[in-house]
Amino acid sequence: MISPKLCVKCKGKLLCGLSYCPILKSHSEKQKALAGIEGTSFTGSSPPSIFVSWKQYPKVQIAPLAPTSVFDSSMLDLPEKWFGLSQEEIVSFRGQLLMSNKRIDAREAAKPGNELSEMQLLAMAAEPTAIDVKLKSVPSMEISFHESVAPIGPSAPMLSMHLQENPSIAKKIDYAVADTDLKANNALVTLYEAGFPLSKLHKLLSAGTLGIGKNRRLTPTRWSIVAADDAVCKSLIDEIKGRQHLGEVQLFSSEYLGNRFFILLVPGPWSFENLETWIPGSMWYQEKDAANIHIIQDHEFYSGRKAYASNVEGAYYAARLSVCEHLRKEKRQAAAIVFREITPEYSLGLGVWVIRESVKDALRKKPLSFSDLNLALAFIEKKLLTPFNLWRKESKLLDFLLHQKKLSDFGK
Repeated sequence: MISPKLCVKCKGKLLCGLSYCPILKSHSEKQKALAGIEGTSFTGSSPPSIFVSWKQYPKVQIAPLAPTSVFDSSMLDLPEKWFGLSQEEIVSFRGQLLMSNKRIDAREAAKPGNELSEMQLLAMAAEPTAIDVKLKSVPSMEISFHESVAPIGPSAPMLSMHLQENPSIAKKIDYAVADTDLKANNALVTLYEAGFPLSKLHKLLSAGTLGIGKNRRLTPTRWSIVAADDAVCKSLIDEIKGRQHLGEVQLFSSEYLGNRFFILLVPGPWSFENLETWIPGSMWYQEKDAANIHIIQDHEFYSGRKAYASNVEGAYYAARLSVCEHLRKEKRQAAAIVFREITPEYSLGLGVWVIRESVKDALRKKPLSFSDLNLALAFIEKKLLTPFNLWRKESKLLDFLLHQKKLSDFGK
């Protein structure tokens, strides 16, 4: 974290080494968020978007997100379109969205009242939708950051919210929501195959609009992101397991917002591992001593995993989904390892969409091909900023791939 003493001395002169001043940027976004508020009321066009908190579950806070004026706000909550934008641009998008929150029992989604029903309609909407909001108090003008979800803008407790117009809802979403006998996972896969973006599926699940009717619940946003990524990915893995093995070792790479990715695909049965480390001096590793670098990992072999990936967390499911989308497109099966290095340039948590879209970007490019796994590893070793022996030590999948005997070995 940046020292407050340095901020007092700096006053926006960028002595911290960042390319912009977070304090000045935050102030700028606060002014945008306040601009359209008259007293404690405003009308804004939600992207459409809602947020559900995870604290004190099942008594969660649900909040429509909307700027305080009416315009085409779709880009403010569409991470599928953000790749390539600067950190400043993303913070600017999110800082314009005011979160007007209300505490509701998550179980109310099974039988929603009028207000929750309107919030659910908002989550279902196909395009920006105008809403009228009355707040209990003047917004708290903070922007919060988290590794799992996109930045959350200013917030205030809500007195009431009403849709100003009847939202346009896609027929397939309407059908999935109306089918109270359709399991949530099946609904997510159906909508994904119909072409709806992951960010839309996250919102529908958060709003408690999917699943068996009596079991529907409001789902905290950070949980719904993992759940939707996992449900869709498992359906892809089932398909991938029936495909021919990849014919060569392939290496892909991408770098975005200080995140460095190397994706290694190895011929063989499906398996997956995600390793990551924070470079000394980065947000979650303030020590400068490279001797204490810590690498975390989660993995699964052919049979999959049953426990939550508690080390890498949501990033694991985001990266795995992008890898599976690629293998499905190529009609191949492979073992996959994702190496992620986070540098000091990545100074704010922007959400796991960064991982999902960065891995997609890498896999869109032409790969480097190798005839042997050891050759690929020797190449990766030269590209990583951190000592490769530390990655080898922590990787469960590399150990398996390098030392597991195959039937062909006995034939030799």
